[in-house]
Amino acid sequence: MPRSVAFLRAVNVGGRTVTMEALRAAFEALGFGRVQTFIASGNVVFDHTARNLPALERKIEAHLKDAFGFEIDTFVRSLGEIARIVAHAAFDGSATTEVVGFLREAPDAAALKAVQAMSTEVDRLLVQGRELVWTSDHRQSESVFSNAAFERALKMRSTFRGVSTLRKLLGKFPAD
Repeated sequence: MPRSVAFLRAVNVGGRTVTMEALRAAFEALGFGRVQTFIASGNVVFDHTARNLPALERKIEAHLKDAFGFEIDTFVRSLGEIARIVAHAAFDGSATTEVVGFLREAPDAAALKAVQAMSTEVDRLLVQGRELVWTSDHRQSESVFSNAAFERALKMRSTFRGVSTLRKLLGKFPAD
């Protein structure tokens, strides 16, 4: 069975609180195996048999809305995909900020152009498939950019994780 991670957008921020126990129970209710959460920011590791990941994401989102009463955008990646993402050459440790934005699908040409126009010598942005790679010489909190700015440029929802968090996740749940 494939082992994947559901990255949930805006969980345990802005008053949208979900306990990790309740989150695990919601995923188990969907029939997923070996469900585990990783830190309280909406990362759920689980086994599944789905072959259609967009349909799996929609199924999880619908169930979480029913369970918790608000929309929770969900972005599923296999542990192997996460390992490939963190191995990206941009994440060589030379930048102060190393972040990945998970997207539902690859952006269109206009969105790619908008993101490229935002890139500077200090904040470097690159879209690779369904991920936005962001490295910066400043701390994320000091940047002129925000997740909301990226979503406006891309014209799609996303959720962001620091590469250090993803490396810790892979340390606990190695890719097969």
